[in-house]
Amino acid sequence: MLNIVQTLSQELSISAQRIQNALDLFAEGATIPFVARYRKERTGQMDETQLRQLSERFTYLTELEERKATILESIAQQNKLTDSLKAKIEACLLKTELEDLYLPYRPKRRTRATIAKEKGLEPFVQWIQSLNKPIATSNQTLATEAARYINKEVATAEDALQGASDILAEGIADQAEIRSHLKYRFSQAGEFISQVKSKYPEGSTKFEMYRSYQARAKNIPAHNLLALYRGEAEGILKVELAIDEERILGEIEERVIRAKIKAVRDFYQGVVKDAYTRLIKPSVVKEVRASCKAAADRESIQTFATNLRELLLSSPAGMKPTLGIDPGFRTGCKVVALDHTGQFLEYQAIFPHQAAGQREQAAKTITRLIQTYNIDLIAIGNGTAGRETDAFVAEVLKTLDHKPIKVMVNESGASIYSASEIAIAEFPDLDITVRGAISIARRLQDPLAELVKLDPKSIGVGQYQHDVDQKLLKQKLEETVESCVNYVGVDLNTASKELLTFVSGITGAIANNIITYRNQNGAFKNRKQLLNVAKLGPKAFEQAAGFLRIRRGDNPLDNTAVHPESYGVVQTISADLDLPLSQISDIPAHLRPGDLKTYVTDTIGEPTLKDIMAELEKPGRDPRAEFKYATFKEGITELTDLKPEMELEGIVTNVTNFGAFVDVGVHQDGLVHISQMADQFVKDPKQIVKVGQVVKVRVLEVNQTLKRIGLTMRSTVTHPKPRN
Repeated sequence: MLNIVQTLSQELSISAQRIQNALDLFAEGATIPFVARYRKERTGQMDETQLRQLSERFTYLTELEERKATILESIAQQNKLTDSLKAKIEACLLKTELEDLYLPYRPKRRTRATIAKEKGLEPFVQWIQSLNKPIATSNQTLATEAARYINKEVATAEDALQGASDILAEGIADQAEIRSHLKYRFSQAGEFISQVKSKYPEGSTKFEMYRSYQARAKNIPAHNLLALYRGEAEGILKVELAIDEERILGEIEERVIRAKIKAVRDFYQGVVKDAYTRLIKPSVVKEVRASCKAAADRESIQTFATNLRELLLSSPAGMKPTLGIDPGFRTGCKVVALDHTGQFLEYQAIFPHQAAGQREQAAKTITRLIQTYNIDLIAIGNGTAGRETDAFVAEVLKTLDHKPIKVMVNESGASIYSASEIAIAEFPDLDITVRGAISIARRLQDPLAELVKLDPKSIGVGQYQHDVDQKLLKQKLEETVESCVNYVGVDLNTASKELLTFVSGITGAIANNIITYRNQNGAFKNRKQLLNVAKLGPKAFEQAAGFLRIRRGDNPLDNTAVHPESYGVVQTISADLDLPLSQISDIPAHLRPGDLKTYVTDTIGEPTLKDIMAELEKPGRDPRAEFKYATFKEGITELTDLKPEMELEGIVTNVTNFGAFVDVGVHQDGLVHISQMADQFVKDPKQIVKVGQVVKVRVLEVNQTLKRIGLTMRSTVTHPKPRN
């Protein structure tokens, strides 16, 4: 059978020993963030991406080997397992190829071929096959020979010929080589063709660009394919995977027909056409469509994961006293005050967009809250009435000496959070609208800590997210959140249960127990106390400790990514340099080039020592970028305010394969098409922009009817033709 480790070593170009070491660590319960960060010596410094690829491929090959064993046993029980077939099965690296090899031996329901065999027509088929050779000759016609098989169940010679054709057609359809060839041909030369169904007049659907659409299967953009499938599922589009069928039939005939006898060749041509049309084409088209869909899913999910990562790693404004405002016209604005730890202090409803008296009272309320709680940040939701509320707050700030930083915050998913069980558990006595304002404020303080409480699909950075493989989507998004949380690190004394759950080695139950311990015993003073938490044993401690931070604790190393298992070497270096641990940030500067080599041991190599030194240079640092925010143009609050050539500042809210969506402050995101992202050719929008990035754009076009905004980031612009 397959040597999985050796196969992985060849596929990933990584030594077999390092592959085996990584697999051993996974088997011992190590998480990918832990292995990537703290076991570099054993894996040759494989990063998270490589480790996930390894883990996924190992799982695939393991399942493949299990399936091979089942198939080999099944064929052996039928006494049909030859050495050649066994070798082919054992050499398989793809599940689809394996199933093609098994197809002729798979137990089948009753087919036309099996019925023909039951009627005793197999000898007739063997006679026909004997004539399918270049040198074969016969004085007997097919019809004459067929007449010999007339019996109670075979009424005529034509029935015998049809039965023989059915048997031969199934045999052709079961040939793995033919199926493999046709899958390749459809995936390379096949074309997706779509049409809007006749009952939908022109301009009446959201799928107008697919009214008469054609694209090669091998290079159709993922978003186009997913749109086709959605239109098909909604009954609006008719979608076909088409190919030059005459050529395909000719290719099968070349593989199957060897006879020189015209009658036999003609008969086989009919068999081939039947095998292709009735048996091969439906399943091959279905499989290729599924394969194209899976590829589109993976690409879209990767785009979603990339966007989510950028959003989760958005620059935090910092844990400072903050006002959160959930804007509204008729129902007013919900305003909350939070302290520097994100704890709720006070709630007020204000009505600045109604009567003048209410606007004046609202201004007094905002002023009082800012002064009472020494507010440094103001987060304003970007939904309905967002820009109007932003302008109102700006008026209030002009009257104050201490002016907090005012930021428009993307409130996608805030309403979902406010009605969730998580929000209810956090704030059981607060109204749903108040919880929404709290979420908006906390997103400004620390986006990662707040956004982990949401289902990533509700954040609004995906592409056809409801059309892709939901199981794979969930897995990839959870991996992304896990990666981000462990990359940044978590404050053990302030983290929520939801945030703790994504820390390496910590389950939901352990996260609950950490919070219970914290509530009963006060703030953690050192990482060792984690071992007093119920169900948090040595293995969980090993996996989690390095990602948990304790600020102002007993040991300054507890506020770094240095793992407790490496404290000894840091203490040794500190003692050798005659520096106290309270001055750990001075250690790297006192080491000479080459000094690190003297501290290498069997378990701690240079890669880990270099990581430790990098941590000690800036203990407790946040790896996220410096905080920046967009300043929307004053007086531009509605779609009708936009004019071509207008220059604006905005923030990227979503990146897709075809461009980026930018919030310019008018309640409707504009699209910077991929062709308008730079003066040079752009292959991938993600190479130019990322979610959360502040960008300068210029208005190209505004379609009031369709509520579309065309934007450009190019310095030289070719204006698009007006859209209908």
